[in-house]
Amino acid sequence: MTIKAIQEEIIDEFSMFDDWDERFQYIIDLGKSLPLIDEAFKKDENTIKGCQSKVWLHAEEQDGVIVFTADSDAIITKGIIAILIRTFSNHKAKEILEADMGFIEEIGLKDHLSPTRANGLVSMIKQIKIYALAFESKNN
Repeated sequence: MTIKAIQEEIIDEFSMFDDWDERFQYIIDLGKSLPLIDEAFKKDENTIKGCQSKVWLHAEEQDGVIVFTADSDAIITKGIIAILIRTFSNHKAKEILEADMGFIEEIGLKDHLSPTRANGLVSMIKQIKIYALAFESKNN
């Protein structure tokens, strides 16, 4: 499935909810379903800078695609990183770098986060793109 198709799926899922209380509950549920990150990757070098909560993000290349794993010590933040991992994991670096991030605006996420969480979201996206850039550079 393409990144765009996954983003469309997420937009559809968010449109099923009537209000932001329901959407936040859905985000929390997504966080609970996030596969556990290997404890070995829960170290400072994998911590996303700019997040108020602790967020660990690890990336490795497997069969030409980037596989992300993550965790957070905050339930909403964990749900947000779960959305991003669902969107970008198992895709080629070039696809990640070229991906349009408009779906974040479309689901209204940024508008309903506190300023510190919104900054954290931007930092998460930036780190995902940095990993993709690193793998793209390594492969070229």
